[in-house]
Amino acid sequence: MDIVISKSALQWFKNEVELKAGDKVKFYPKVYGNSPVQEGFSLGFTVDNEPIDIITKFEAEGMWFYIEERDLWFFNGHDLHVGYNEEIDEVEYSYTKHEE
Repeated sequence: MDIVISKSALQWFKNEVELKAGDKVKFYPKVYGNSPVQEGFSLGFTVDNEPIDIITKFEAEGMWFYIEERDLWFFNGHDLHVGYNEEIDEVEYSYTKHEE
């Protein structure tokens, strides 16, 4: 599984979440909402500088974006792509089937 963060999403995180070098963002499943990969669950993120078991990460400008092993089930064999939607000024997630 891979994580890809677009340049515009990275800029959003720096501006809106005030991320800086050394910060770590964890993506995790939330027990409400829906996603294309899990019904009844949506994806959230938190700034968490104490990762436990990183299964995959994306590193840019000294910042880490990661997923822990215990949350891998949520992605159901898909990679996570984080983009930026200019119309709503929010990050958005898309998922593609992981190719080995």
